[in-house]
Amino acid sequence: MMKWYWLLLILIFGGCGRNELIASTATPTPLPSPTVAPTVIPLPDVLLEPIDVEEELITNLYERVSPSVVNITARVISYDIFFGAMPNEGTGSGFVIDEAGHIVTNWHVVEGAESVEVTFSDETTVPAQILGADPPNDLAVLKVDVLPAELHPVEWGSSADLRVGQRAIAIGNPFGLERTLTTGVVSALGRPLQLDNDQFIFDVIQTDAAINPGNSGGPLLDSRGRVIGVNTAIRDDAQGIGFTIPVDTVRRVLPDLIELGYYRHPWTGFLGYDITPQLAEILQLPVERGILVTQIYRESPAQLAGIRGAQREVVIGNRRVLIGGDIVTAIDGEPIGGWQDLQKFLQLQAVAEQRVVVDLLREGQSAQIEMTLGIQP
Repeated sequence: MMKWYWLLLILIFGGCGRNELIASTATPTPLPSPTVAPTVIPLPDVLLEPIDVEEELITNLYERVSPSVVNITARVISYDIFFGAMPNEGTGSGFVIDEAGHIVTNWHVVEGAESVEVTFSDETTVPAQILGADPPNDLAVLKVDVLPAELHPVEWGSSADLRVGQRAIAIGNPFGLERTLTTGVVSALGRPLQLDNDQFIFDVIQTDAAINPGNSGGPLLDSRGRVIGVNTAIRDDAQGIGFTIPVDTVRRVLPDLIELGYYRHPWTGFLGYDITPQLAEILQLPVERGILVTQIYRESPAQLAGIRGAQREVVIGNRRVLIGGDIVTAIDGEPIGGWQDLQKFLQLQAVAEQRVVVDLLREGQSAQIEMTLGIQP
């Protein structure tokens, strides 16, 4: 009897021990975590107010200025190898500048056009006349016969006091999508823009406001909706790099385009070499920067002022070089380091028939000559 008693105790306590071991080594099943919805805290009105003001500024500007922007369709007739006429159409942008019906655009928008049509914001389409053009500045003025009440002239701004980082807003017709607005900033100032004919438009504005084919001739605006330039070109190999003709150049050219049909570019009437340190060393010139005058046009401002061209010719390597002429170093106190400096001065700081003082070196001696700028033929 006692033997069975002890056997029963061993079974009871031994089983309990195994149960405890199993319980201590088993992995507990985790309870599901409760789902907690994220708490969204709305921004206070004081933080949203600047965003509202920003949107209101842009939308208000668009409502005011977009009726001034027009879509321009230029029809050009080309010919195939059998001399068959092949009509083509190109589109661009422009903007109304007064109640007389004058519209500014790029010259390349209407170049070679047989006919031009202008479409306004109310979808009215009217024929337009090319009143004047200035290819060196890629500008043109059109004229439409529309009632003054139906015209919405732009407000002019200034490009002289622009600063990098200022807001820039473009309105135009990219790819024919009429009155498209894009925004950005003035990315850089004072850029020289080279045209296909090796001429330059100086002091061009660079912007990252999206400009695409069809924007050409449309306005670039400041944050108040004033025109600060005419959109004209983009970099083909990059995005966000567009170029705009500064409004100060536009306003200087416009009176002649409207009155005469062309711009009277100021002209000196001489040709010459850019002086470089290498050329100065070879020719033993007294300066390393300037223009070595080589040729003078007959009856030109330079000839009338007494500026001298080359006196003789020398051979340097396999090249003939004209030497012995005057060296132009400044005009009206503006340093002239080469031909591009001269063109920039004439384009931005001078007008035809203006009297200027030319600083030059003649046979090693400094001199000043007064000259009246002419009109470029």
